Amino acid sequence: MAEGSNGRRRFSDKWGKHELDVLAVLSSAFPQWLTSRQIAQRVKAYADSYGELADQAAKAAFAKQFQRDRAKLAAMGIAIESRQPEYSSKSEGQDFASYRLQLGDEPRIRLRFMPEDMPVLAAANYLARSMSISSAPDQSQQQQHASRTAPRVPQTPMPGLGLDSIAPGLGTQHIPENLVREVDSRRFAATIDVDGEHINVAYSDSDDLAMFVLEHPGAVIVSPQEAIDAYRRRLVAATEFQLADTSAELSSSASAVSPEAISSATGDDEEDEEDSAKAHGKKGAFQTGSEVDRRLRLMLFLSAHLGEEYSLQELAVRFIGKPKNEDELKKFVTTIHKDINTLTTVSDDGEMAGSQFFDIDWSLLDAEGIVSATNSLGLERLAGISPQYMSMLTASVNYLAHSRLLPPEQRDQARDLHERLRSHVAPGATPWVSLTGYEVEPHAFSTVKSAIDNKKLLDMEYTDGSGRMHRRIVAPGKIYADEGLYYAAVWTDVEDVVPDNKKLLVAKDETINKATGKPRIWQILRISRIEHAEIVDPTGDIAIPDVPVSDLRKWSVDNGTPAIFITDQPHLKFIRTLTDASVEPCGDGVKVHVTVQSDSWFVAFCIAHARHILAVAPETLRTMIVARAQRELSVGDRETERQRH
Repeated sequence: MAEGSNGRRRFSDKWGKHELDVLAVLSSAFPQWLTSRQIAQRVKAYADSYGELADQAAKAAFAKQFQRDRAKLAAMGIAIESRQPEYSSKSEGQDFASYRLQLGDEPRIRLRFMPEDMPVLAAANYLARSMSISSAPDQSQQQQHASRTAPRVPQTPMPGLGLDSIAPGLGTQHIPENLVREVDSRRFAATIDVDGEHINVAYSDSDDLAMFVLEHPGAVIVSPQEAIDAYRRRLVAATEFQLADTSAELSSSASAVSPEAISSATGDDEEDEEDSAKAHGKKGAFQTGSEVDRRLRLMLFLSAHLGEEYSLQELAVRFIGKPKNEDELKKFVTTIHKDINTLTTVSDDGEMAGSQFFDIDWSLLDAEGIVSATNSLGLERLAGISPQYMSMLTASVNYLAHSRLLPPEQRDQARDLHERLRSHVAPGATPWVSLTGYEVEPHAFSTVKSAIDNKKLLDMEYTDGSGRMHRRIVAPGKIYADEGLYYAAVWTDVEDVVPDNKKLLVAKDETINKATGKPRIWQILRISRIEHAEIVDPTGDIAIPDVPVSDLRKWSVDNGTPAIFITDQPHLKFIRTLTDASVEPCGDGVKVHVTVQSDSWFVAFCIAHARHILAVAPETLRTMIVARAQRELSVGDRETERQRH
């Protein structure tokens, strides 16, 4: 940087301040629209390089640089909207387009967060910003065709960065690796209607979405149209399943499915035509430098707290992280001090951008290392959370509060945070979010858990895999999760501790379990199938053996049904998800043998992967698959007809 005549630091574009200057120009001009020419004239870096846009080469260079800087801001959560001015024809192109900050019509919400909120808030913010479907998209977005080949990262990002302005240090929080992995693996989103409620569902591919819909009876895909069409193709394919030949015994060459046996290097084989371009849209297409990102967060934080005093040490911890030692703290403080200098530089021409973002009390900073800022060029408009983003953030906190993606202690904190956030959202404005394969805690979860913690009995009504209702009194022993779903292991040998008026509800099953060779005293239930549960006080101590979860899984293997499906694509990855499956050659494909514990699950599995399956057996299951597919097609046709009218 060069020193100016007033002794203050002057702007140099070497450290990448373009986007910050663009932000200052548009913020100070808001709500006015600025043309490309006006922006080029007012931003120091543009004016130096491109002058008055005198020729086409200069115009093209400016347009390229401006759109790059605009995209960087968008990737950080600050959207810039554009329009063609009335006096400019389309042929004049982007040269005369006009721009302004996209702030919305409603004021932003500012809250105070506690330090213990930060880990949960960071995780919820990560999930919310990864969901592309908003609870209230504007009309212009609704009219545009949204391709599912684009990554799920928002193309018009929600203004989530405003959260950083009131929750500094959010970017330094650790986000659980399993949350990052699961969110990143689900690169598409769809709106699903489940019993009249719309859920924003993130999913990996069309097979994944179909499985989610089929496992939620009554669910209907609302949007996008490409997802609706892909689901219908699977239903049609399932109605055409042939009956697999079961006459031949399992050959000696058959082998249990493993990563070695089933290659995963088949890429697009298991994807739809519309999914084949997934790999082209890498997540984070616009990478913002951490230095510029940090300065932007710092700038918005100071804008939200004008006149307040913060020590350099406090700002260093909030925006860089907790130092390991005193030497590292000194480095962090020096970095923040440089950031403050950067944000208060002036240009060679006082009328150009690069003029101060803030007025700083320099004497206080130099004497005591305390930062107090005023005059933020209107940037305080960006500080805080927009009502639209608050709705998605609240939904994300609620989902994480009832999901295995956060550790138990953070789930409790998430519940507390959700209660505070929901008061700032209009009734009915909070969307529902979900990740395929990750079931939130079912409504009976808390009752089952309470019975376990307090060593109580459970009087429950539940449905089995065929949809039949049962009532039974049991002693729940453990809750565990398997493939994203919650299960309860319940002990049925409770006759000695059940009150007399409940004796008829005892159903101890002493038939032999083939998998364990022992009586079936354990029963494994999917908690979401428990329709009603009531805690009952036992008449004595309940003696439940301590059994590892790995052994409990074996107890769930009931009198399973041997089943077969044939595919001509033997290297598909979805085959690897089948526990204890075995394969044998069958023509140009393979015959996959599985033991079906739940008929409804196998029906959903075959329909979801119907575009890869040629035949199934036995006939009873094939009939159920065809009937379910036909029923789903009729439901879809009725929904289409309803929307048409």
